[in-house]
Amino acid sequence: MGLLDILLGRTKPVAPDLDQLFALPSAAVTLEAAVSLTPTGRGAVCFATVEGAAFEQTHREVQALLDADADRDGPPVELRRDDFGYSWLVSERAPDQLPQLVNDLHAVNSSMEVNGFGPQLLCSLAGFHDAEGRSLALVYLYKRGTFFPFAPLPGDGQRRDNPLELRVKAALTNDLRIEQDLNRWFPVWGAPGL
Repeated sequence: MGLLDILLGRTKPVAPDLDQLFALPSAAVTLEAAVSLTPTGRGAVCFATVEGAAFEQTHREVQALLDADADRDGPPVELRRDDFGYSWLVSERAPDQLPQLVNDLHAVNSSMEVNGFGPQLLCSLAGFHDAEGRSLALVYLYKRGTFFPFAPLPGDGQRRDNPLELRVKAALTNDLRIEQDLNRWFPVWGAPGL
């Protein structure tokens, strides 16, 4: 960043650090101890929908790579579109296979980045739940390199469990790089993988 950037108030964007995803399994231990939430085995990577042969080829390569895993339990990796026009590559594992799920999420992000689709990457999430029926996603913001919790309340309305989100934030401060700007904790309503 140069002097002109400083004078004009421009900031350099934070470079994504995909290795932050590998902190999720240890954070899951803290999450279970602090608020009794355990992994669901579901996760997803969200990206702006891209058309074209190059993207289709990248998508096929990523899907073939992840589906080739002989230890995969459950359905193969699938591509879904949400009501807002974003695409999600969804992976399901057994609940005790969070490290393998994290590997899937990392592989998708890395493949898209290497093939020139990094600017389209938005976030990744891993799902958690508890015996009371509460659900939570730990969302990784690709362009910020940070995590935030998203806890939708059950029911038809789009309401969040803000007290739970703040408890999770406090519990995971030492485990994950938590997004400090609460305005960036955007809702991911209806996200596949949650």
